[in-house]
Amino acid sequence: MNKSRDKVNTGNKKNKSRDKVNTANETNKSRDKVNTANETNKSRDKVNTANETNKSRDKVNTANETNKSYDKADAVNETNKPYDKADAMNETNKPYEKADAVNETNKLYDKADAVNETNKVDITDHSLYKMSVKNNHKHPIKVSIVMPTYNKYHQTSLSLYGLSKQTFPHAEYEVILVDDASSDNTSNILKEVDVPFKFKYIQMKQNKGRSSVRNIGINHAEGDLLIFLDGEMLAPPAFIENHYKHHVHESNLVVTGAMHYEGVYTFIMPDYNEDQVAHLKELVGRDPEYRRLYENYEQTKQHSNAPCPLVTKEDIDTNRFQRLSFPNRYFLNSGLKHFGERLEGFTLPYIAFLSGNVSVRKANLKKSGLFDETFVGYGAEDWELGYRLYKNGVQFVLDPSTVAYHQEHGISKRKVKEQWGNHYRFVKKHPNIDVLILSLEWKELPFMHLHQTLVEYNQLEERFPNEYNELKHAFCTMLFRVIEYLNSGQPVTKLYDLPEGSEERIKIHQQFETLRPRGFDYLASSFEQIYYL
Repeated sequence: MNKSRDKVNTGNKKNKSRDKVNTANETNKSRDKVNTANETNKSRDKVNTANETNKSRDKVNTANETNKSYDKADAVNETNKPYDKADAMNETNKPYEKADAVNETNKLYDKADAVNETNKVDITDHSLYKMSVKNNHKHPIKVSIVMPTYNKYHQTSLSLYGLSKQTFPHAEYEVILVDDASSDNTSNILKEVDVPFKFKYIQMKQNKGRSSVRNIGINHAEGDLLIFLDGEMLAPPAFIENHYKHHVHESNLVVTGAMHYEGVYTFIMPDYNEDQVAHLKELVGRDPEYRRLYENYEQTKQHSNAPCPLVTKEDIDTNRFQRLSFPNRYFLNSGLKHFGERLEGFTLPYIAFLSGNVSVRKANLKKSGLFDETFVGYGAEDWELGYRLYKNGVQFVLDPSTVAYHQEHGISKRKVKEQWGNHYRFVKKHPNIDVLILSLEWKELPFMHLHQTLVEYNQLEERFPNEYNELKHAFCTMLFRVIEYLNSGQPVTKLYDLPEGSEERIKIHQQFETLRPRGFDYLASSFEQIYYL
């Protein structure tokens, strides 16, 4: 994390604050002005009263000496656009007068300042979790970011820093971090991080899984717009603003940046697999400092099993971290780019609902239902919810400007089994052709092929409603069995094994032979790829 840089920056900010205080004490001008204002201004009377009792000043001084968050909050007050605009209106006022003017004209920031001065954290103890709220102002929240996390302490800390640098007004969004009973240092985040937004830290008392913790986050969300963001996602400054702008004039949207996936190595993790290590070695060569850090890690890694920081907060501020980033256009390269931003004509738009980075109005979730909590572990719980939203007429939008950077981490071997298990739940819950067709992804067929197969299947139903019954039944049965067999761990073969010479087998073969002559090339190709396994 480059602690020395953070300390130097913090020290510089503290020295500036002390210089101002010392100058004020030597000249006594500031106190004279404050005393004069106290006689005429109720708000300054309150300041003097606080000065006389020394409660507020003691809290501020203590915070300045012990809490980086207050130093950063002061910096935000001096540099943040809302304050800049207020300062511009009072060009002749001195710094303390500008701050007073902002406090007098902006109730929202008064409340935020009050929270900072008292370091107030509201705590609610629930049977399943404990929720702590920092910066608990009463200003209306427009956007709620729901972030589940589990044992990603290092990455989540950087993610929260990225969210503190948003161009969207800080008082109008909240971050709800739901810690699914992590066993690492995630519980330290509440006292460590300095954030300008309302921050809700929900610590689960036992691990409940992705669907459950997201639903808890939804239930505590105040915003009309929800952004689901994984705990290790590093959001650029315009991230919230770019999501929000789509929903201002349309109420029936799902907006995703996950199709334009970007990855980044912010730490060297001991559990990287061989491919990740090789990839990281290639990327560090782009920057001498990152290469030096990696070489130092190589020399000392046998003495430590802890993550080694590569990217600092300063690197995030300057975008230098992007030298360790890389694109992954899996979905787009599989055919989705042909359908444009709104996936017009695409028959499987619900696969754009990827909960690592997606936004939707809360009203649409209430209509379609929340995440299905029977989905435990990795995979398919977001597609299943996306499918229900799709069936309720929600429009899906891909926007590359809403992309966030996934901080790479070790990949659990359990994920593959969990994925097939949840996919099996998905097809059992919705045994429809526009869900079953995803089984062909197992054959590594691109999404364009899956789309065209579904288009032709629907055309077959429409043009020949009373024909191809045996073939259609066999096709849907085999698609289901692909996932069933993968889930149970048995070989994916003989998915529709019929005795030689049986009447049904003969009919299927006869019907199959007419598919290509009638123009159903994709359907014929998909059918034979699983029928002859």
